[in-house]
Amino acid sequence: MTVLKNSSKTKTDGLIQDEDTKQLLARSLRYLKAGYPIHYTGPTGAGKTSLALALAKKRRRPVMLIHGHHELDNKDLIGDFTGYTSKKIVDNYVRSVYKKDETVHETWRDGRLLEAVKHGYTLVYDEFTRSKPTTNNLFLSILEEKILPLYGLKKTEPFVPVHPDFRVIFTSNPEEYAGVFKTQDALLDRVISIIVDYKDQEHEATIAAGKFGLEESQAKKITTLVSTVREECTGESGPSLRASLMIAKLVVEEGIAIDGENEEFKQLCLDILGHQLSRCIDADQPMKAAEERIEKALKQMNVSH
Repeated sequence: MTVLKNSSKTKTDGLIQDEDTKQLLARSLRYLKAGYPIHYTGPTGAGKTSLALALAKKRRRPVMLIHGHHELDNKDLIGDFTGYTSKKIVDNYVRSVYKKDETVHETWRDGRLLEAVKHGYTLVYDEFTRSKPTTNNLFLSILEEKILPLYGLKKTEPFVPVHPDFRVIFTSNPEEYAGVFKTQDALLDRVISIIVDYKDQEHEATIAAGKFGLEESQAKKITTLVSTVREECTGESGPSLRASLMIAKLVVEEGIAIDGENEEFKQLCLDILGHQLSRCIDADQPMKAAEERIEKALKQMNVSH
């Protein structure tokens, strides 16, 4: 049977906060208040986005979220003309006189970056290194000159001043990840970069237990299993904390015993971990090899517990 408990851990905006997380958020908030941008970087699934959103909400200012991708451009960030509006006036008060007056105006829509800069929002730019460096060049002027240039657009003013309450929090994956561009040194030189890595098994167990109400000893069985599987990876980082949370959620909701010999639990782990592990191991038949290594880890789980 799955053992549940009442969670006593601090949970803020969906983020389970242990002492290390609280201290990290407290430091980051001090840096933000001093005007320095924060950059959380680390492997996928380490909790960077959750940290960034929790930090942003601590400022008690509106939060704007942007997801980086290779097609993001200035029109997405600054804004664009989206169409036209027209106004037509017809005057035939005197029958012999027909007067027609028509005016046409382009309709402008602010981009998310421009809106955040103008109104002093907290901007969370998630996975910003998936956007092209030329797109991210806008942030050099924002962070250094405190202006947002409007070049390339049919606007009368050349720039918009940055609101004094505007702050930005970046997140990124390491450069060796697929689809990630190398960041300009000039931009990295203007931010405080903090590495967010996977937590140890104890901390991951605390998070899984607090999020789904599991006994911590039961949650540790799951996080230890995922950590063991992760160690098999030779390329990318492999199954992350997200995999542990998926397994924890399903065993709680479905009442599945956390037992390496339980067929339902075994199949659940194979489904969630199999493909992730197959992508980061070197084998002729990666999926078959992944399943064999997961089954071996499941047997070890029973021996060690």
